Amino acid sequence: MESVIVGIDIGGTGTKFGLVDNSGNLLCEDKIDTGGETFDHFVSQIVEAIQQMLVQYPDCQLEGVGVGAPGGNYYTGMITGASNLPWSGDLPLVEKMSQYFDVPVVLSNDANATAMGEKVFGGAKGMKDFVMITLGTGLGSGIVSSGNLLIGSDSLAAEYGHVLIKGSGGRDCNCGRKGCLETYVSATGIKRTMMELLAKYTTPSVLRGVAFDDLYSRDIATAANAGDALAQKAFRITGKVLGRQLANLVAVVNPEAIFLFGGLALADGLILDPTRKHLEKNLLGMYKGKVKLMRSQLGTQGAAIVGAASLAYQFKDYLQFQED
Repeated sequence: MESVIVGIDIGGTGTKFGLVDNSGNLLCEDKIDTGGETFDHFVSQIVEAIQQMLVQYPDCQLEGVGVGAPGGNYYTGMITGASNLPWSGDLPLVEKMSQYFDVPVVLSNDANATAMGEKVFGGAKGMKDFVMITLGTGLGSGIVSSGNLLIGSDSLAAEYGHVLIKGSGGRDCNCGRKGCLETYVSATGIKRTMMELLAKYTTPSVLRGVAFDDLYSRDIATAANAGDALAQKAFRITGKVLGRQLANLVAVVNPEAIFLFGGLALADGLILDPTRKHLEKNLLGMYKGKVKLMRSQLGTQGAAIVGAASLAYQFKDYLQFQED
């Protein structure tokens, strides 16, 4: 029988899940809203959908479940302090899922899941030291050092979106502080930058008059590609901030490569070019020319699911190593 892993990506509004084979191929996928009457009801919805998937693949043997979620704690199996999820308190996801599946259930935060997906199935194959930066609503990060995911003493390492880059005058962050990196570098961050530019300059822009809640980062990218000067400036500013902060991160973890993933990363050269320019400009001399910056090679279709599944694949390999 063919071995498969369930990958689950829990987001603030939607949860995606599917079956992934040993080669990283997504066999099937589905999606539900992140919510429900209670957390238990939410889990039961996922379980029911996954069980229906497995019925459709009778020749497949389930080997594990990998879950990527904001605030996912690898050690406790709980989702903790995820302000963008609809439930409060510590959510015992692994315990709940294990009641339905007699296989290992592995939980980590969504950026760690994406990092492991890049390592197992993407462009980081064979790399021992690299950084994954996820650019969605916020900025997430996953760090692989000496071949191992950097987890931290409380499974809370690599919250790079919350390094402070501005003082008391910085932008408000959902974490309750001001000036966090993700308030400048993320899909939300570039929207805020765009709005500031529209307020500051009278330069014509196709985005002028668009309400903040109706504006998306892809709209800014489309405008920039069409020659909109302010939209292009928004990307240059965002890339400059990201490049400078990545140069600081390189001095700490000395990666071979840095991967960008997520909706904002799909802007390709608009975000990659200024980021690469300011990364290289601000690197210590000993690192110059040695750090590759590239877009994730996981693709977009099902990438988050494959990333989550890779957590369980890595865990399965660890168990096999222990047995050997």
